[in-house]
Amino acid sequence: MSYPVIAIDDPDDERLADYRALTDLALRTRFEPPNGLFIAEGRQVVERALRAGYRMRSMLIDAKRTDQLAGLAEDAPCYTAGPELLEAVTGFHVHRGTLASFHRRTLPEPAEILERTRRLVVLEGINNHTNIGAIFRVAAGLGFDGVLLAPDCADPLYRRSVRVSMGEVFAVPYTYLSPWPDGLKQIRDAGFALIGLSPSAEAIDISEVGAADRERPALMFGAEGPGLTGPALAACDTAAVIPMHAGVDSLNVAAATSVACWELSQPEPRVRRR
Repeated sequence: MSYPVIAIDDPDDERLADYRALTDLALRTRFEPPNGLFIAEGRQVVERALRAGYRMRSMLIDAKRTDQLAGLAEDAPCYTAGPELLEAVTGFHVHRGTLASFHRRTLPEPAEILERTRRLVVLEGINNHTNIGAIFRVAAGLGFDGVLLAPDCADPLYRRSVRVSMGEVFAVPYTYLSPWPDGLKQIRDAGFALIGLSPSAEAIDISEVGAADRERPALMFGAEGPGLTGPALAACDTAAVIPMHAGVDSLNVAAATSVACWELSQPEPRVRRR
């Protein structure tokens, strides 16, 4: 079915309901998951969502870019509007000129992720959408092919997460793990070495993690500041730390994920335990 391009001139038009107040985190959190949708921003991200098999509900574009972008909405309505109306509806200047609403998919069970994953990222208490998006991009780029999230983590399909990840949230399989932290036992039972990133006194230098634990690592990261909770850390096989210098106590969690994923993607430890 091919839909026509539809010009919108009323910011209260009900056909734009999916796009209202996109900067209001509380409102969007209440609206998007219960209604089974998420928003993609920018041509590249929209294209990646389509390639990943997500089904478009509609697209909203700057009218000046109709010729460039309308073809992306082959099987969904494409609405066009001027920049002032776009800003009135969404709450911000849509400088990329493209928004699309997509249907969410049912998340897989944790067992499905564990069965088809070789390297895993596990997150607890990460409620910053920028960090979530950056972590998914890191995971995709450094060969970690699955993500499990505690129930208190932010939504990977929130617009900011999707944008920061450059659409990699569509490429890396993920789901929520519960009960938490008891569900962490599933990870170890599946043959992963569960490695918690922590500055605790018992933690080893991450470069010392042995070759056996690098075969199927599950790297677990906690929230900025408090880090992993005690019960989550207690469930780990190993606690590891990224050594810091110049009195810096830790890295941002997305940066720490980058360092740790790169290190654990190497087959052999660079430093032998003393």
